[in-house]
Amino acid sequence: MRIGLVFPQTEIGSDPAVIREYAQVAEGLGYTHLLTYEHVVGVDLARYPGWRGPYHAGHQFHEPFVLFGYLAAVTERIELVTGVVILPQRQTVLAAKQAAEVDVLSGGRLRLGVGVGWNEAEYVALGMDFHTRGRREEEQIEVLRLLWTQPVVTYEGRWHRLPAVGINPLPVQRPIPIWLGGMSEAARRRAARLADGWMPQWRPTAELRAMVEELREWVAAAGRDPASFGIEGRLTLAQVPTSEWEKDVQAWRGLGATHLCINTMGMGLAGPREHIRLIRELAGVFGVEPDA
Repeated sequence: MRIGLVFPQTEIGSDPAVIREYAQVAEGLGYTHLLTYEHVVGVDLARYPGWRGPYHAGHQFHEPFVLFGYLAAVTERIELVTGVVILPQRQTVLAAKQAAEVDVLSGGRLRLGVGVGWNEAEYVALGMDFHTRGRREEEQIEVLRLLWTQPVVTYEGRWHRLPAVGINPLPVQRPIPIWLGGMSEAARRRAARLADGWMPQWRPTAELRAMVEELREWVAAAGRDPASFGIEGRLTLAQVPTSEWEKDVQAWRGLGATHLCINTMGMGLAGPREHIRLIRELAGVFGVEPDA
């Protein structure tokens, strides 16, 4: 199981030197990947009384593709993962171009996690339809893979029309791996049919184990090999008692997770460099070591 880190989007700040230091320390310690959340905009809480979303306009988010273009230049080995880009609120062809560019600049280190999101206001701000997002995502995934593997694409779909066009350069990975987030049955069934892996957001409980087993059955029913389907677990330290951290890690191993991401946000750390200090400590706790 590959152990990586959730890039502390909302707490890292905006100093490029600190962002570079965080990524380079993570890579040097032996963490295998950096996963970043995305939100393009957040709502003004004064205009949204009773808002229940976890993020709003007061939360900072770096744009994933631009961030990864920067990190590609200051790292050498660590995998760059979106977890997740809210794909249906983006133009598909532009997202394909941006992802391909990151993959080229990083030497083939991008893994594209995508999802449908939950914030309707964000869709409105970006001029996209919130209510067709699941169906559009399915067509988007098809279009992305065509654009990443063929120099010229002619395509007619419900939401896309590509009149003999192509992106150049093509990515190193052809196609770039696509993983799906989302906990609903619809999202999981979509992942089983279309994705290279799934990114669950719950702790590894008995209920989640049943969901993973069900997902693998759906993968097989789709004529695909469950053994080649990835699972990205999540350990959000602020939500798990310290005494249970190792238990959760072992539970993810028992579930057959291929990847695990450790999230240090929400722990009341004093500043960005406290995240760097903490990931140094956690490397020893979780047995993370640099490659020989």
